[in-house]
Amino acid sequence: MLYFIGLGLGDAKDITVKGLEIVKQCSRVYLEAYTSILTVGKDALEEYYGRELILADRDMVEQEADEILKGADVSDVAFLVVGDPFGATTHSDLVLRAVNAGIQYRVIHNASIMNAVGCCGLQLYNFGETVSIVFWTDTWRPESFYDKIKKNRDLGMHTLCLLGEGRKIYEPPRFMTVSQAAEHGEMTWETICVGLARVGAEDQVIRAGTLRQLASCDLGSPLHSMIVTGHLHPLEVDMLRLSVATPDALQDLRMTDSSTYTS
Repeated sequence: MLYFIGLGLGDAKDITVKGLEIVKQCSRVYLEAYTSILTVGKDALEEYYGRELILADRDMVEQEADEILKGADVSDVAFLVVGDPFGATTHSDLVLRAVNAGIQYRVIHNASIMNAVGCCGLQLYNFGETVSIVFWTDTWRPESFYDKIKKNRDLGMHTLCLLGEGRKIYEPPRFMTVSQAAEHGEMTWETICVGLARVGAEDQVIRAGTLRQLASCDLGSPLHSMIVTGHLHPLEVDMLRLSVATPDALQDLRMTDSSTYTS
């Protein structure tokens, strides 16, 4: 059996009881090491799980999947993913490879940024399509995320922006901050946004304010995410007031008419 096991968002203890039991019984345990990170490293996970972990980088998962699948038809192999196993399309590809090889699989779900983002007070069913904002280079400046944000906002929907997912080339991971993301795209500086850092960890940070205010906010170490708001329900406004970036942001957050938030 090939097990896909979500690790949650915080530290080693965020794995589910069921997931930990399976990890302890597997012949090999891989740790997916490129789509996201926990607040603790591989050594801390190994100590808590009582197992040696094999790091699976992008090259291994996308180009050497057969190595992960090897023997999974006669023994148990675990593939650990920060957040939920299906937070990245790469893992769906690995499922299909397993099925095509006649290998059974099972998924152990966990919290991911896709649902934990509700901690900021915005209601999950008011979110539209999620986007990724990546680092630009001199020759590569993708802006397709902006069209999706605009489409969501035209519908009054919020947009979760995942930050710093790199190009499909093999390079060391880089993690974009909220302040860096605020410099991307063509949104107006007065757009109401929410910055989040290390969601699920003890030092989780949430800051709400205008894009201009978030551009000067230091939310600390990764991982960061950003939300571009659409129409704000009065209850959502009250929740965002708990996390304003600056005292004067309160004035901005009193605006609840979606027509105020034009791009």
